Amino acid sequence: MGFLGVLEDKHLQHVPATVVLAEEENHRMEATAGLKHGTGKDADIILIPQPSSDPNDPLNWSYWKKLIIMFIISYGSILYAAVFSPLLSPALVNIAMEFQRDVSDITVISGYMLLVTGASGPFVSALSRKYGKRPILIASSIFGFVGTIIGSATNSYDGLLAARVVQGFSISAFESLVVSIIGDLFFVHQRGVWVTLIQFILGAASNFSAVIVGPITENLGWRYLFHILNAFTALECVLLVLFVPETAYIRDRRYEIDELADENLSELAAVERRHEANLEKDDENDMARLETTTTTPPALRPTKTFVQELSIFNGTFSDDNLLQLVLAPFAVCANFAVLWVVIVTGGLTAFFVAQSYVMAQIFMAPPYLLSAAGVGYLSLGPFIGGLLGSIFLGTILDPLIKWCAKRNNGVYEPEYRLLGMIPSLLTGIGLMVFGYMAENHFSYYVTATFHGMDLFGICCATIASSAYAIDAYRDMSSEIFIAGMVFKNFLFYGFSYFVNDWEVRSGPAVQFYVFGGVSFAMILTTPVFFFWGKRYRSFWHRHNLLEKWGIRTHAEL
Repeated sequence: MGFLGVLEDKHLQHVPATVVLAEEENHRMEATAGLKHGTGKDADIILIPQPSSDPNDPLNWSYWKKLIIMFIISYGSILYAAVFSPLLSPALVNIAMEFQRDVSDITVISGYMLLVTGASGPFVSALSRKYGKRPILIASSIFGFVGTIIGSATNSYDGLLAARVVQGFSISAFESLVVSIIGDLFFVHQRGVWVTLIQFILGAASNFSAVIVGPITENLGWRYLFHILNAFTALECVLLVLFVPETAYIRDRRYEIDELADENLSELAAVERRHEANLEKDDENDMARLETTTTTPPALRPTKTFVQELSIFNGTFSDDNLLQLVLAPFAVCANFAVLWVVIVTGGLTAFFVAQSYVMAQIFMAPPYLLSAAGVGYLSLGPFIGGLLGSIFLGTILDPLIKWCAKRNNGVYEPEYRLLGMIPSLLTGIGLMVFGYMAENHFSYYVTATFHGMDLFGICCATIASSAYAIDAYRDMSSEIFIAGMVFKNFLFYGFSYFVNDWEVRSGPAVQFYVFGGVSFAMILTTPVFFFWGKRYRSFWHRHNLLEKWGIRTHAEL
């Protein structure tokens, strides 16, 4: 039994994703001494995955370059994934009155956008796996820009629907690919803070947009939401083209030491020493490596120039056919741990989105009688809650897994990420108390506080489970987050059809008691994957259904 009760496996000598992280506490220093390590305070940390000798390997890029890329990607996520979805929420009643429609009809407009987002997800996954992430991100950004232009020019219900549908094609890439880009750019011990940032953007930043959207709607009209967004979406298109090169990279398989069942660290270390001495040569005893499109040794490849990095297309990164790649996000759900991550992150987020659907309906009615701006200001509660949750888990998650690894003889288990699920129990409490207070007309300051509590818990859950998915099944990370994005957006679409009517029929108390109860049920399944997760990773490696079906999720040329 490992540290904190993670059950050891009896079938494999080395379970994929279990890695030596803290060398000073490990007894295999001789085997790992030749591997690349971190610097400064992380000097004892073995870099996982190991970067290749190629200067164009994204893992070898300067930290400043990585920061610029993440800034631009995060900015895009704020626009397309965080702002677009709740853009009309505080203005639902105003738009319904202008078009003489029911509030539920206006909610369905955003529902159609989310339906398009979910339906386009598998194609985003397939195309990005085949041709890289850069062209897909640029195309998605252009869709967002065009949809915003349509929204700013429309004067009809159908025109607004068309604008939201076009915008829907921009969202899936910035909800899913951005998370796998973290795995492209950063090592295991660096990922926690970036996963936290992206999950904060996807979960909490949307609430701050509502604070701005409400007053704009109240003072200038809802069309100005689109007018103002035009400039921001145009800027993102330019930044992506100029400063976000392709992050997909075909790395020699031996460097992916977190994905292999046979570590063979001493052999890899020996190869690295030969690289350093410029004595790299073909050796029949070397670990199996991927074929590449060039015979030039990685260490001798020239660094790409700025102009070369502007290329939209950089070849193909998989020889699988597109149909197989489209099916991959659904196929990965045959893995129960992946399915659990998809359901937990999608389900909890869907409950929060359903909460946003009924906010205007609850608080613009008696006895609250708030304006659109007032409803928008209520989103400060969940924004602060999400911010605190993200700061809390972002601050402790990476140090926590390092601490656990050192007390586990230097060996890191991805299940340690799931310790971050403990604060997510606040989700159920927040949802239930919010429903009770809204039903009994408590002060909206108090309801906003518990609204913030449930998002605090949701952020902790999504950050912890997403980080677990990246570390435990990194070779499937793109497909996992595409599957999660598809699942939750289909849920959003389904909820748009009934949550408003359900709130009218039953009141917010019953509605949020159900949401809270289901949240508790999902979160309380976490110990199964914490204690038995390592054994399941071993089982999956030995009985990988994707291999039996001929579906590959790792770029193998």
